[in-house]
Amino acid sequence: MSRLIRAVIDAGALRHNVEVIRARAPGARVMAVVKANAYGHGLVQTALALHSADAFAVARLEEGVRLREQGVRAPIVLLEGIFSPEQLREARAQRLELVVHDALQVELLAAAGEPHREPLWIKIDTGMNRLGFRPEAFRAAYERLRALQPASSEIRLMTHLAAADDPVGHMTGEQLERFAAATRGIAGERSIANSAGIFGAVAVAGQWVRPGLALYGASPLPQRTAAELGLRPVMRLETSVIVVRQVPRGETVGYGATWRAERDTRVAIVAVGYGDGLPRSLPSGTPVCVAGRRVPLVGRVSMDMIAVDVSTLESVSVGTPVMLWGEGLPVEEVAGWAGTIPYELLCSVSERVPLEIAGSAAA
Repeated sequence: MSRLIRAVIDAGALRHNVEVIRARAPGARVMAVVKANAYGHGLVQTALALHSADAFAVARLEEGVRLREQGVRAPIVLLEGIFSPEQLREARAQRLELVVHDALQVELLAAAGEPHREPLWIKIDTGMNRLGFRPEAFRAAYERLRALQPASSEIRLMTHLAAADDPVGHMTGEQLERFAAATRGIAGERSIANSAGIFGAVAVAGQWVRPGLALYGASPLPQRTAAELGLRPVMRLETSVIVVRQVPRGETVGYGATWRAERDTRVAIVAVGYGDGLPRSLPSGTPVCVAGRRVPLVGRVSMDMIAVDVSTLESVSVGTPVMLWGEGLPVEEVAGWAGTIPYELLCSVSERVPLEIAGSAAA
């Protein structure tokens, strides 16, 4: 079946980005963050393509279970941890590594009376104020985990950086100081750096890095492009022209009549809209690639269609290829036009957009 729209996932670009990340963090192991359907890239497909990753990180139990059911045998870290005895039993059955960030989770582990054979990660809140033990409460929680009987196989330490994309890095420096003070004298592997921490201005040490956005070839730094960081875009969101129209000068296009033709204009109607995940907030003028050349969006994004001005192109017809983001039109740039961040665009690609893997996922 010929598809009007699809998201093409470049498995080779994924593996390339892992190697760029390894070069930025020599000696550190890579915990590939594949939560939220691998940022829209396909949870299982991405994990299978990233056989070189040292571990995977997911947010929720269901994601980890699905990876195990699909044959992923690498370590899987459950970033939000567990919240009930039933979840703990399932996590143990699936051999998931748990992040412990709240006293409730410590008590669930203590009440279980069974050894957790996979490593436990204890999270310290060094300034994000989201998940984790505050520094003054960390030692007691850590000692409680150490005292569990039967004992866990290993306890590791982690925190999360709130502003690692800041080129000055004041907050990152403060967080690193809090983390160092809280963990001083404690043995164990550490994980601190997210994508921005890996590429940011402040050096962040640790035995593990946790790349998310950078893994998918988008820049985590607003002041630098992915290409400047050596990253390659993994997703190419592409579709097709479904009709070409002549719009006379003075007439409008789309809902709300927000764009009016200043001259006789050739407009291509393209099969993509907010029903596919393209933000409705994109304004007229947003670049869209038609047959490899940038042309401007005109009028509002509707549920299934957009309109673009193709007056400057010589030959456009039904079936002409269109790219919304990918190589040559970074998703970060499109996100800027939408007034959002690339994370949101990638995660918003809807389920009706089929994912296709380019290159062998098992290479």
